[in-house]
Amino acid sequence: MRSEAAIAGIGATEFSKESGRSELRLAAEAVLAALDDAGLTPSDVDGMVTYTQDTNQEIAVAREVGIGDLTFFSRVHYGGGAACGTVMHAAMAVATGAARTVVCYRAFNERSGRRFGQPDARVGGEPSSQGLEMSWHVPYGLMTPAAWVAMFARRYMHVSGATSEDFGRVAVAMRRHAATNPAAWFHGRPITLEEHQASRWIAEPLHLLDCCQESDGGVALVVTTAERARDLRRSPAVIAAAAQGSGTGQMMMTSYYRDDMAGLPEMSVVGTRLWEMSGLSPADIQTAILYDHFTPFVLNQLEELGFCGRGEAKDYVKDGGIELGGRLPVNPHGGQLGEAYIHGMNGIAEAVRQIRGTSVNQVGGVENVLVTAGTGVPTSGLVLTRG
Repeated sequence: MRSEAAIAGIGATEFSKESGRSELRLAAEAVLAALDDAGLTPSDVDGMVTYTQDTNQEIAVAREVGIGDLTFFSRVHYGGGAACGTVMHAAMAVATGAARTVVCYRAFNERSGRRFGQPDARVGGEPSSQGLEMSWHVPYGLMTPAAWVAMFARRYMHVSGATSEDFGRVAVAMRRHAATNPAAWFHGRPITLEEHQASRWIAEPLHLLDCCQESDGGVALVVTTAERARDLRRSPAVIAAAAQGSGTGQMMMTSYYRDDMAGLPEMSVVGTRLWEMSGLSPADIQTAILYDHFTPFVLNQLEELGFCGRGEAKDYVKDGGIELGGRLPVNPHGGQLGEAYIHGMNGIAEAVRQIRGTSVNQVGGVENVLVTAGTGVPTSGLVLTRG
């Protein structure tokens, strides 16, 4: 896939305020911005990909922005785990000729509208396979992503020796990056480790500042052939590798019945495919966009992807290891903890900016960027390179 497809345009709405706009409007604005960024028009689009959980049907967004006939459309499952999967589906469509130009999008108005992370007791009673899984947990109060992740986090602490302060170092790094990003919700608002430790408990061992925000906003990406992308307005981010993965014994975010619940084997599945497909290794990555809906899973990912050994991530993040200027700058835009929670799509946009050399917190000498999607669920990942 390295030479077949590339991201040619990125677009996003403003994250730094409550929009009050509908999710359809947010999606449309992001799509139009991405097309303008690429120097294309709605008439150039013949494919669309989004998440199963997005409230906007592809045909509705197409009508809203003036896209005509579609020859390809796809929806990817598993919430934030779909982020890089949308680009993978688009790249496959482009590589096989199913479509020439594909738009991927995701939109939320969860800050001013519906709250995505609220408890919902109904998920434990649905007549579906997921409803059956959740029926083991939801009736006993285990109803939110924070609570589900807290179970993993506690086991990870026991196995690795990590502490709440180690999780806090991730939060401090993300907020430090967001503080210098004008697009971020937490622009100008860094935190200290002491403030992290003093923030209230959400579900022990997770503090408030271990949990990502809820955001208004939309993000869209334009995927086309690498050859065509080189002739468009912006420098392309070539898709060197794209993968999806699910681990043995996988459930949604409650895979508690594996032999070892301290890790994220689905991310290892994705990472192995990315390194094989791209021909690269962790040593070849200059910056990583790691899905940071909860801080413990950033530590897990560093280990599963091979940036450090099992149980070593706590030492990897000490002394600014994942900050700008560290051994592996992670989420220079501030991530979902600091910039916005758009189910990881804003992270892919940041990866493209890093490849272009246009990020507000640009890492020097970027040739290859790793991007991951939601963790704790079947997930996906990308390696983007310079064209």
